[in-house]
Amino acid sequence: MSGHSKWHNIQAKKGKADAAKGRIFTKLGREIAVAAKSNPNPETNSKLADIIAKAKAANMPNDNIQRSIKKASGEMSGADYKELTYEGYGPAGSAVIIVTLTDNINRTAGDVRSILGKHGGSMGNTGCVSYNFDNKGYIVVERTVELDEDTMTEYALEAGADDVVADDDVYEIFTTPEAFSDVRKYLEDKNAELMAAAPKGRRNDEEEPKIRFVQAEIAMIPQNKIELPADALKKFENMLEALEDHDDVQNVYHNVELPDEDEE
Repeated sequence: MSGHSKWHNIQAKKGKADAAKGRIFTKLGREIAVAAKSNPNPETNSKLADIIAKAKAANMPNDNIQRSIKKASGEMSGADYKELTYEGYGPAGSAVIIVTLTDNINRTAGDVRSILGKHGGSMGNTGCVSYNFDNKGYIVVERTVELDEDTMTEYALEAGADDVVADDDVYEIFTTPEAFSDVRKYLEDKNAELMAAAPKGRRNDEEEPKIRFVQAEIAMIPQNKIELPADALKKFENMLEALEDHDDVQNVYHNVELPDEDEE
């Protein structure tokens, strides 16, 4: 499964910008509120627990998370948000899957179609590209001196993961969708165990986690990636930015090999 790390790195690096981070927090907040609408307790609502983990991996402050949960019984209680997934094509036949959360289906569908069309793409039918993707649990952990590849692999496999891919700066852990919550929880508990076992003189509330999550979600992972010529790549990146900037778009998955930040 090597090759997914560039896809992840672009997402993670973009998320560090303040403007992008604010947009991501807004979208995660809505996702949390919708998940909490039926049950605001993450201990008995596994979907909510998974989304909270995703938010924490994106460094969303706990206060923001709690406010989003409270919205479920307040301003969100009357909203009828639906999760809809669109499939289509970007420049040069690239494949895109767009996950949205909307209270106005016609608006969202029209906007997504328009964005694709303006950047050399087109909307497709359900199933037109998703067969090229696998739905998997996807957990990214920061690679550190303390957390070597053998140790991380051991933890992940003990937790029930299917595969671990070591990159220069992160470990990518892949699971089945069904095992994702258990694997995530195991690694969270393992981190708490390691933190508790730290020498007393070094333990404090501000100490960095031993297992530091960078990303944690159930995602559509491309089976193969494609490289686009420079002109098509530029169009694709502009299309991707326009989709991610749209308020109703929660996630965009694709099969394009994006350049590393220092290559752009």
